Amino acid sequence: MSDSFFTQSRRRFLQSSLAGIGALSGGAALLGADELSAAEGRKTDTVRLTWGFHGLTLIAKERGEFEKTLNKDGIKVEWLGPFPNHAPTLQAVTGGSADFGFGGSTTPALAAIIAGSPLVFTQFVLYEPRTTAIIAKDDSGINKVEDLVGKSVAVNRSGLGEFLLIAALEKHKIDRASVKFVYLNPPDAAPALASGKVDAWSMWSPGVDIARLDYKAHDVFLEGRDLSFQIDYSSYLTSRKFATENPAIVRAVNAAYVAEGAWVNQNTKEAEYIVQRRAGYSDVIRDQFIERKRNYQLIPVSNKKFVAELQSAADWLTARKVLPESVTVSDHLIPDQLA
Repeated sequence: MSDSFFTQSRRRFLQSSLAGIGALSGGAALLGADELSAAEGRKTDTVRLTWGFHGLTLIAKERGEFEKTLNKDGIKVEWLGPFPNHAPTLQAVTGGSADFGFGGSTTPALAAIIAGSPLVFTQFVLYEPRTTAIIAKDDSGINKVEDLVGKSVAVNRSGLGEFLLIAALEKHKIDRASVKFVYLNPPDAAPALASGKVDAWSMWSPGVDIARLDYKAHDVFLEGRDLSFQIDYSSYLTSRKFATENPAIVRAVNAAYVAEGAWVNQNTKEAEYIVQRRAGYSDVIRDQFIERKRNYQLIPVSNKKFVAELQSAADWLTARKVLPESVTVSDHLIPDQLA
């Protein structure tokens, strides 16, 4: 298995996670017109972006055009990472050591907002195909969702892994109490599955693909195949303060990600080679991704239909206790003027 993805040092992971802890505060629901008029441009010439070993942000970092585009506007880009999943990037933004999350799951983003992090969504991403899966090793005896009864499953708390497991159990009318949820982040969940400390793992790409190949594992439940609806999406967030003070940078970052997504959708093969070079997984997995033709659709916060769908998703997660309380998504968006 790739050292670059799963075995980054514990110290580095803890440092990135703890960097953003603290300084949690609330704030007005939306940035007011007076705030916007007071900050028509920016108060800094640098934007600090987090990244991990997957997704559009990694391609943007490695390809270099994203950075060149912002440089033309006099904006310097600093890349911070790698981060193993979305939650620690949000902690870094909350704590002031980074300016944007890396385009990860909406579920931990909503959980962070509920916990008091002064975050606002800047843009959403629809990622296809949906490849998050619950996997188990071939010799585990787990071949269907019903086989998870009495077993342990590694998931990331309030994230895509936990959501998918709950959805799978609900679809198959299985009591959640009959399955042990083991809350682990990816760097810890992978070796736990390999060693048999957990029986299954709910995980997204490329981690699930690497584990499936390296551990001789198979899908028990595949999101795009076995789930008829979508609850969790990808999203970019910044702090309310950064958006207030630097609307020009927010607009520039949004536009640069839209351009990057358009390039990837037209150059899927080249994009997969770029990701593989940095993430370090095998040619077999790279070729699987090429065959899938992974693509990205960037959605502005001004898209009322999408925001309504995300609100329904948040309500679904709240009803099932993945999120601890309700949240009004529209209260945590950058204004339409910045979208």
